[in-house]
Amino acid sequence: MTVLRSRLDTASPQFAAGREAMLAKLAEIGAEHEKALAGGGPGYVDRHRSRGKLLARERIELLLDPDSPFLELSPLAAWGSDYPVGASVVTGVGVVEGTECVVVANDPTVRGGATNPWSGKKTLRALEIAEQNRMPLINLVESGGADLPSQKEIFIPGGRLFRDLTRFSAAGIPTLALVFGNSTAGGAYVPGMCDHVVMIRERSKVFLGGPPLVKVATGEESDDESLGGAEMHARVSGLADHLAEDEHDAIRIGRRIVARLNRRKAGPAPAAVAEPAYDAEELLGVVPSDLKSPFDPREVITRVVDGSDLDEFKPGYGTSLVTGWARLHGYPVGLLANAQGVLFSEESQKAAQFIQLANRADTPLVFLHNTTGYMVGRDYEQGGIIKHGSMMINAVSNSRVPHLSVLLGASYGAGHYGMCGRAYDPRFLFAWPSARSAVMGAEQLAGVLSIVARESAAAKGRDYSEEEDAAMREMVRNQIEAESLPLFLSGRVYDDGVIDPRDTRTVLGFCLSAVHNAPVRGTDGFGVFRT
Repeated sequence: MTVLRSRLDTASPQFAAGREAMLAKLAEIGAEHEKALAGGGPGYVDRHRSRGKLLARERIELLLDPDSPFLELSPLAAWGSDYPVGASVVTGVGVVEGTECVVVANDPTVRGGATNPWSGKKTLRALEIAEQNRMPLINLVESGGADLPSQKEIFIPGGRLFRDLTRFSAAGIPTLALVFGNSTAGGAYVPGMCDHVVMIRERSKVFLGGPPLVKVATGEESDDESLGGAEMHARVSGLADHLAEDEHDAIRIGRRIVARLNRRKAGPAPAAVAEPAYDAEELLGVVPSDLKSPFDPREVITRVVDGSDLDEFKPGYGTSLVTGWARLHGYPVGLLANAQGVLFSEESQKAAQFIQLANRADTPLVFLHNTTGYMVGRDYEQGGIIKHGSMMINAVSNSRVPHLSVLLGASYGAGHYGMCGRAYDPRFLFAWPSARSAVMGAEQLAGVLSIVARESAAAKGRDYSEEEDAAMREMVRNQIEAESLPLFLSGRVYDDGVIDPRDTRTVLGFCLSAVHNAPVRGTDGFGVFRT
């Protein structure tokens, strides 16, 4: 056993300050999450309940196996936009009849469940997770279709939803639609393109155009039931495969459909699980309140991996990047964790070799981010930092084993790319409340712009105002700081959620279980490594 020994001083002022800062950030994020849980607000929630209907999260709870977890995805989508936090849809991964499924549930208390630009992005991200990990997709449908004032931002990209549903079917990934209310206009194609459709008597309404549109378009008089009612679709059109009596019955039928899918995981089963030797509660104080202060990522690893056991790879070489082998909830993983922030040539070469080894061993990779990027300067440029950084990015780009990323602290510049940021298709990516991500730190970016402005003024023979420079630097610092925060990035669906550090092991374990629904295989097909 190679059990890590924690050197974290939980009695130190630095730990106390970090813990206090983390709890404050968690409280802020919790308050925003409450807005998503509130849906359209008390008035719309009460009106929905008065119609005898369940809320979106209540439907999900009944659908999932009793006392099983639900990993909600992108709960803060649309934060900072003109649309409600949560983006009128709930998405996540849960267990139905022992099978891990991706669930997409419209929230009809928010503008009738209409799809806005952010709910579109959030839904497509959930579908991407279902496709990559070959998990059944269950749609809990009650939506009036596109939010028409936003149609210019929805119509073109929204067509991908229907394309994906048909591709899932062709790939053998089961798709279900449980229709609880309206599924109109473009939304009618969701049940139309799913493998299994459940509708509810006198509740479900599925039509391309409702009675008013039909009247305008054709002059035909019709009513909801004859045009798109559940009984009509079950007995006449054949769109409905199952006719439920009420919402509970629809959920019961949905669970039975999943039970009959006969799904088997394609990846290997986990080994016996050993709990970490150290308390996850201590993760609250690991990251300093000031991200300029370094911290040892081994203090995170030892509280996350099985038995706090890590076999380090090249521990004495490229020491700003910790790499090693471990198990997490019984699954083998390779870990890459930034230690001192900056990535040098040695760290880049070490990472590239380690990623190749993980692919040879068919072992998923976990990236723990805290990097300011690749090192700059004359000596480093002459030493080949570009070609070595490119080698690491090449390895990440072409690796075929599942990647999981967690942003702990800074994740700036090309270092974000080399550590498998969003653009590099990690199967899941989460952030701690302490995380920051941008092209560079706010102070550095403001300084660069100041230097460029000074040089431009000098080249033109103009005076340079120090007062205006200070104002510009302050404005840039504030802008970049705000745009690098987890709330801002999560609101734009650049991650899959902001998580409590204490939940890191649970979240990663759940994700590892999910990725093993698909085959776990590496590759030796990397690009040309420039040496």
